[in-house]
Amino acid sequence: MTTTTSTSHTTSASGATAHEHAPRLALAELLPDFYRAMVRLETAAAKDVDPTLYHLIKLRASQVNRCAFCIDMHAKDALAEGETIERIVQLSAWEESRHFYTERELAALALTEAVTVLTDGFVPDEVYARAAAHFDETELARVIAAITTINAWNRIGVTTRMTPGHYTPRSA
Repeated sequence: MTTTTSTSHTTSASGATAHEHAPRLALAELLPDFYRAMVRLETAAAKDVDPTLYHLIKLRASQVNRCAFCIDMHAKDALAEGETIERIVQLSAWEESRHFYTERELAALALTEAVTVLTDGFVPDEVYARAAAHFDETELARVIAAITTINAWNRIGVTTRMTPGHYTPRSA
């Protein structure tokens, strides 16, 4: 497999920016059944989850995983659905910016990071208990499904080097 790069450049007030890499692989075209299954998984995971919370989960996991395409997509989606710039900007430092988020959102963000990183090979009991205190079992299952799904998408986006900056939200 050959890695190619685009020669596309954009300009800013300070001059030209770095070139934009082309995606490595068109996974959706090569494995359409798998891609459609991922879309169905996403639809199932999003069902009955508060959209504001869902955007925070998707955006935070994408930040942790450094998936530029997903960060771009989910920030734009969140903004299009009424999220504030302030909360999006502060999300990367949510632990130091707690006053921007509800206790329920903070519990979901902590769980998102614990599930996404799995540094010690498990989700700490205190993180899980905190989330369980803010969500009933069905809601907690939905949050876990949302976290799991975005982590799968992030791994696809990072591995295939999906290019950020070109996504337009449907509601825009």
